[in-house]
Amino acid sequence: MDDELSLRERKKRDTRQRISDIATGLFAERGFDAVTVAEVARAAGVSAMTVFNYFPRKEDLFLDRIPQAAELFAGAVRDRAPGEPPLAALRGLALRLLDERHPLSGVGGRYPRFFRIVGASPALRARAREGVEEVEEALGAALAETGVPDPHLLAALTVAAYRTVFVASVRRLLAGDPVEEVARDHRLRLESAFAALERTSLDG
Repeated sequence: MDDELSLRERKKRDTRQRISDIATGLFAERGFDAVTVAEVARAAGVSAMTVFNYFPRKEDLFLDRIPQAAELFAGAVRDRAPGEPPLAALRGLALRLLDERHPLSGVGGRYPRFFRIVGASPALRARAREGVEEVEEALGAALAETGVPDPHLLAALTVAAYRTVFVASVRRLLAGDPVEEVARDHRLRLESAFAALERTSLDG
């Protein structure tokens, strides 16, 4: 039964990723606002209802990593090593994402196209802002379980610091700066940001 469930979950994950990939290709070709969910569904060989079963809103077809971001930030706190401060675990996550050139790091040679599509769509920009709030909420809930003072303030400060470094690096990539140079400065700014957060002593 567990194997069957695992296979079912893998199929759902693969279907979700395939729909997202096809949608991303269409958005890159024609612009987000010019593509309908019905067109994505036809291209993916599924119904529009199936698309909405996986993605509640059209914007989530493109910004499909928001749930992953919330899980990663909350998970870094919940799954940290015994005795490890929450901020140390979050710093480790941020640096690991950078080292992996993970999309959530914002640093990578393939990502400027993605950010240009987001920048060109008011709907995507609005959804991205909501996504930041969702990550902050998930992180605040995880931090509350640790007993740190004012966990939601710490979550807000952490997410704001990460977003600030992220946006600065994205702007440099869009301006054509070399990826490795941006990555090096991104790391330094992350280290500086987390050092400043630790000086607040909000994680005890």
